[in-house]
Amino acid sequence: QVQVVESGGGLVQAGDSLRLSCAASGPAFSRAAMGWFRQAPGKEREFVAAIGWSNDNTYYADSVKGRFTISRDNAKNTVYLQMSSLKPEDTAVYYCAARRSSSNYIYIRGDDYYFWGQGTQVTVSS
Repeated sequence: QVQVVESGGGLVQAGDSLRLSCAASGPAFSRAAMGWFRQAPGKEREFVAAIGWSNDNTYYADSVKGRFTISRDNAKNTVYLQMSSLKPEDTAVYYCAARRSSSNYIYIRGDDYYFWGQGTQVTVSS
């Protein structure tokens, strides 16, 4: 069983930066594909960013490309989401997701992930 715990959310102003962390327990973290999703009030959950086994294999939603960076530290079993130039429309609960993967592959559909965190709130004021 893999447990995923997010942290780092908070209230910031538009234009500010924030870094979310996702700590994952369980063996073989280095072979886990990881993703970040978010859900705003009244909206469907949406994909934000995903990473394969290494930091050179990443993918972003168009809405965050150039502003957000996903990375991982396999020694710490942690994935990060560095968010810059935040906008009010980035306000949402952010979820980290994990799945074991037999290849260095990126998954962008929520249904492809097996393990989810409880979420962390990010609020961006204008």
